[in-house]
Amino acid sequence: MVAIKELRQRIDSVGNIKQITRAMEMVSTTKLRRFQERAIASRPYAEEIAGLVGNLAGVLGDDVDGLPLFKPGAGERTALLLVSSDRGLCGAYNSNLFVALEAALAEFGEDTVDLFVIGRKGYQYCSKRGLHVERFLVEPPLEAVDFAGARATARTLVDGFLGGSYARVEICFTSFVSMAKYQARCVPFLPISSAAIAGDEDARAGGDILLEPDAATLFGHLVPRYLETRVYSALLESLTSEYASRRMSMKAATDAATDMQDVLRGRYNRVRQESITTELLDIVGGAEALR
Repeated sequence: MVAIKELRQRIDSVGNIKQITRAMEMVSTTKLRRFQERAIASRPYAEEIAGLVGNLAGVLGDDVDGLPLFKPGAGERTALLLVSSDRGLCGAYNSNLFVALEAALAEFGEDTVDLFVIGRKGYQYCSKRGLHVERFLVEPPLEAVDFAGARATARTLVDGFLGGSYARVEICFTSFVSMAKYQARCVPFLPISSAAIAGDEDARAGGDILLEPDAATLFGHLVPRYLETRVYSALLESLTSEYASRRMSMKAATDAATDMQDVLRGRYNRVRQESITTELLDIVGGAEALR
């Protein structure tokens, strides 16, 4: 009877966990759909502003390489923006991000990197590793991210770069590819590579484009928007990837709980049948002994 009672308790316990994981899977699916729509909707704007900056860079030609944001900073250190999650239970999402972070630290030198961290999991990892966290960005929370928050983060990074504190700025985040694929990577943010944003041949040659005001003025106004858009896209894609990973993890946990329940029910039925058979044998034996 003790074994039967324990098995029944385990079945109930697994059932309770299954209800929790299924609920978390449903919540993750709903939020994933919302953030995925925002990430996809922001891509045309990001591509368009990158194209405009590239075309204007082509019009300005070699003058672009002399601008402050297009050449290495005066400092010797590296600023790295790490975008992690605030909560766990999202599979290997944070683990893969930390692998990319370690690769970047090995490349630039751990002692020369100042970290700007978004997400409690990233802050906990960096604190445990003894890494230098320059700022832990907690406002606004990642899940409530908007363009204003991304603008403030971009300004913090740009001010540090232009202020002579850093030679370069990197962003370590998780790019969203599909519902089942998301890739953690570290990409350069500053200085801006003129080759990476180069426009087409007509733009570089000047073409018949009429600009009002002049290209240099437009370029000066668009570059900050371009950098803010890159930060905003990185935050959105990280958040979308986090919920995609959490959805997959919770679905796997729910399926595993279902399989465990099936195994436990099979054992429960066998033990119960053995108990009933033993009791019947005792009754038959007792009846035979009374004859």
